[in-house]
Amino acid sequence: KSGLDPGGAWHAWGMACLKAGNLSSAREKFNRCLKPPMDLNQLNHGSRLVQEVIQYLESTVKPILIADDDYFATLRELEATLRTRSLSLEMMCEGKIQHNSYYQECLFYLHSYGTNLAIISFYMRHDCMREALLHLLNKESPSEVFIEGIFIPSYESGKLHMLENLLETIDPGLESWGVYLIAACKYLQRKNYYHILYELQQFMKDHVRAAMTCIRFFTHGAKSYTELGGKQTWLLKIKDHLKVYLQEVSRSSGRKKMAFTFRKKMSATDVSRHINTVDLQMEVTKFLHRCESSGTPQMTGSSLPTLFGNNNMKMDVACKVILEGKNIEEGFGIAFRVLQDFQLEATEVYSKVAKQLVKQQKYSEIRQLLKCVNESGVAAKNDGDNIILNCLNEFKNIPAEDLDNLIQDMDSDENKIQAYVMCNKLRSAYLVSVRQEKTRAMQLVQHVRQLAENSGDDVVKAICAQWL
Repeated sequence: KSGLDPGGAWHAWGMACLKAGNLSSAREKFNRCLKPPMDLNQLNHGSRLVQEVIQYLESTVKPILIADDDYFATLRELEATLRTRSLSLEMMCEGKIQHNSYYQECLFYLHSYGTNLAIISFYMRHDCMREALLHLLNKESPSEVFIEGIFIPSYESGKLHMLENLLETIDPGLESWGVYLIAACKYLQRKNYYHILYELQQFMKDHVRAAMTCIRFFTHGAKSYTELGGKQTWLLKIKDHLKVYLQEVSRSSGRKKMAFTFRKKMSATDVSRHINTVDLQMEVTKFLHRCESSGTPQMTGSSLPTLFGNNNMKMDVACKVILEGKNIEEGFGIAFRVLQDFQLEATEVYSKVAKQLVKQQKYSEIRQLLKCVNESGVAAKNDGDNIILNCLNEFKNIPAEDLDNLIQDMDSDENKIQAYVMCNKLRSAYLVSVRQEKTRAMQLVQHVRQLAENSGDDVVKAICAQWL
């Protein structure tokens, strides 16, 4: 008559029937106020009213252990005890409560009015992980339901191995679980739970991704190559994963259809290339670890470069190896292989090294670097000259004797003239210019005279004018 919503009254009536143990009457009352969710895959446990029903039913069915405190139980508790004793004994033996009428009642309400997540969470609470997994598969629930309902509770309660065993029992190839396992990996990566991620990837036999996780374990947080020296076991694990992957690919290449649809794929060529990278990184790590242990000053940088980074980082590795040896020659061989293997811009690396050597005032080592570059067999004609020109462009205050030695080491007279001009040594530029073929010499001397005039060097200007 008053037009109020009768839902609350039906719910209260239903709860009263439940508490009285009249289960069929409770179903009838709840049928008038409970509604199934619009989307069974929504990430919640359904309406508050359904949750209250389940909570009550679950609290009614709990194992009853006889203890001294039972003497003080109230009459109502005693009645409940007597009513559920036979069912509880069965539950205690199994550790589960499948055959309990209250358990069946919970499932009735969950299947009629609950979400898939609510059903799965119920199974998980009662140690029925297999049933939870089968429900997930049968309903084809999205991966978010798997993460929230099964995966998180499993690893939080230390039951990840149990989950893995069940996944394998239900589907030995794991193909039906592919979407869910990949989603679990992404979730763990977002959370930075890399140890659990690595364990899961090994279970999945996803060797390429497991190798990538090992790379992170090797590089993450390391501040020096002394630290990386202690983490070399990760490099061995990367190689092991990649080798196993190659074996699996070669075994399955004879078959028509390649299984493992959810595992990361990579061509055999790429895998071999990555194995070479790991081998080279091992060599670099051992070398730099030895250098740091013997107290060679480190090349400063914001992050520690490894060969697992981009090309700029690889170039930093090559520079570091050349600079941190006892002399330039010691590390040049390894650095040269890095440059060759990754097809890096060699001249850029050598120029970078030379600039560092100028900063450290190690001018004789620049000459040693040029010797190594020329003897490497792949240097272009002007590589050595360009390295010196790049240095002079940046550093004008190299001591006169060292500067002359560096310029004298240059191959091309044209480059020597350019170098002398850059350092404002116009007399030396004139002396090299006049040694050239007549027509070219005239052009060069005129250029030097013009520069002398501009800079107010009357002596060089007069010499040039006289020669011309």
